[in-house]
Amino acid sequence: MQRAERVAVDVPMPSRNFAATRRVLLVVLAVSILFPLACLAGYGYFDYQRRIADSNDMIDRLVRVTEEQAVKVLDLNQQMASRIVELIGDEDDQQLRARDAQLHKALREIGGDFPQVASINLIGVNGDLLVSSRAYPATGISIGHREDFVSARAMRPHPYFSLPMFGPLSQTDVFNTTIARTDTDGNFLGVVSVALRNEYFSRFYRELTNGDSSLALALYRQDGNLLVRYPPLPAGVADSASDAFASALRDKQLSGHVRVKSAEDGGERLVAFRRVGDYPLYVSSAYATGAIVDAWRQHFMVIAALTAVPCIAIWILVLYSLRQLDGERVAWERWQGEVAMRLSAEASSRQLQRMGALGNLVANVAHDFNNLLMVVSANIELARLKRFNNLEKEMTAVQRATATAESLTRRLLSVAKKQPLKQEPIHLKKWIPGAAPLIEAALGDQIELALSIVDDVWDVLADPTDLELAIMNLAVNARDAMPRGGRFVIRCQNNRLVGSDTLLPDGEYVLIACSDDGEGMPESVARRAFEALFTTKLSGSGAGLGLAQVLSMCEQAGGTAKIDSVPGSGTTVRMYLPRYRERRQARAVKEEVVEQAALQHAGMVLLVEDNEDVAAGVAAVLETFGCAVRHEPTADQAFDVLTGGERFELVLSDIQMPGKLNGIDLAEKVRSAWPTQKIALMTGYADELERARRLGVAILAKPFNIEELHALVACEP
Repeated sequence: MQRAERVAVDVPMPSRNFAATRRVLLVVLAVSILFPLACLAGYGYFDYQRRIADSNDMIDRLVRVTEEQAVKVLDLNQQMASRIVELIGDEDDQQLRARDAQLHKALREIGGDFPQVASINLIGVNGDLLVSSRAYPATGISIGHREDFVSARAMRPHPYFSLPMFGPLSQTDVFNTTIARTDTDGNFLGVVSVALRNEYFSRFYRELTNGDSSLALALYRQDGNLLVRYPPLPAGVADSASDAFASALRDKQLSGHVRVKSAEDGGERLVAFRRVGDYPLYVSSAYATGAIVDAWRQHFMVIAALTAVPCIAIWILVLYSLRQLDGERVAWERWQGEVAMRLSAEASSRQLQRMGALGNLVANVAHDFNNLLMVVSANIELARLKRFNNLEKEMTAVQRATATAESLTRRLLSVAKKQPLKQEPIHLKKWIPGAAPLIEAALGDQIELALSIVDDVWDVLADPTDLELAIMNLAVNARDAMPRGGRFVIRCQNNRLVGSDTLLPDGEYVLIACSDDGEGMPESVARRAFEALFTTKLSGSGAGLGLAQVLSMCEQAGGTAKIDSVPGSGTTVRMYLPRYRERRQARAVKEEVVEQAALQHAGMVLLVEDNEDVAAGVAAVLETFGCAVRHEPTADQAFDVLTGGERFELVLSDIQMPGKLNGIDLAEKVRSAWPTQKIALMTGYADELERARRLGVAILAKPFNIEELHALVACEP
């Protein structure tokens, strides 16, 4: 049965590593967050770079188309200028004025209906307008002071492109292409000026960009001055080539890419540029990076939203799993606690059943044994009163053996928790040092006893004999655990328990800790140390009642005992005893009991005892005190005697007796029917001692000595 119990209690509980599962779920959650973020970041970066590359390709294509258009227009202008130069040859200003009508018609025919040509003009040596395709006769206009005339004369025979201006004849925004005329000797004869419409280029650029405001097409001179731009700059905003762009133009690079800061809105733009044929002009195509970022951001947000949908589902699932895991962990812990509690309860129930059966067996044996000891003790007292008749030595030996037997039965009844207690307040500050000599004797010469007791240690309510026996048992165990000597320490201090693991209610307790530095014991042994009849000592050297008696003593006093042991480091047994607070009511009851118990004069005693030998011994002792004794074997018969009207100075009854009534039942009926009747109980053990104590009657624990009995009946012979 014991083997089956150990298997039931020690069966391994199924394990669940909730921490590992939680870590896995957290890793999954982290991965489900970080991995999509990393993928989105990578996709966003490469998508942005792709968009930048696509934008560069787009402005490359636009600038090529723009360059081709500009080359065609400028080549046509050069052809028109060459025809005009061939037409007028080396004619001077006067000759040209003389042919004004003819040349006007010829210029109109050469300029034709080309939409880009605003006007064709012949300028004289001094800058005077000689012939114009827009006006006849030519008005008196002179451009001798203008930058384009001066520069064209200086750059001959290369063409010169003027800055944008408002044409006085064409009444529109134009820029001029001016070519100088020279004679065979290289003398300057004037210039041929072709005015090109800005609107023609702007309209073409608008069609190329399809009205996209983020795109800008422009025509620049080599010095970085702007000729034409679409979309046009707002009023008051001057645009010129940035440093990087101007540097590329000055270096006469044929084409390239730069990033510039726009004068229009301050935003960054990607710029592709190309030189217009062999002309000192450049076309550029610019794309705002802000538009690229906006388009990229919109696309990226859509991708992020599509990615977030499954990710959010995964996150919700993981968070739900974590929540469920926490609930499962709590349920698991509760289940484990319930299983452990049930296993412990089953083990405790089996232990209680076994201990109950053992206790009943021990109590019955001890009861009978106590009756025998009572007979021996009473007769020894009678022999002592009769001065032994030369058998003093032999009777003294019997008395010592009886005392030893009494100690053994006391230990058995204490373990079975059926020992009649004589509890009284104990002042430990004085009591423990008083018991030190006996403890030192139990420890032996090789073990040092050390006491550590706080000055204000509280009093406790316990049986001094049981407490002394408990400490002696611990001292004997310590002596056996330290065969080569050591130190046994008794510490005594006040302790307030709040939510402790001792299963005691919260409150004030006195802690008596007994420690040794011996061999210690493994956990499996420490777990069973308080079991009755359990011992690790060699056969015949221990009964297995020592620690069981310690625990029983503490529990009967309202406390408990705990054991801590580390193999090789020693053992500590902690005894927790409730603090004793003296109450006036308790003192009054005690005084009432003493007053009731003490008889001041001789009289008749009713002795109720089922054991004839015990009754004979007690009656003989009472008779030596001068008391008349009437004996009844059962409580039922004694109650009938009292009911019949007889009265006694004292009713002295055993507790455990055959019949309907036991001694306590008899005491209750006597107290109820005859409140003034004095009664005392005697027992070797009892199941209902608390019930007896509530009656306030004196209780004699068998085997009691003559002095205890004499204290009740101080009779005259």
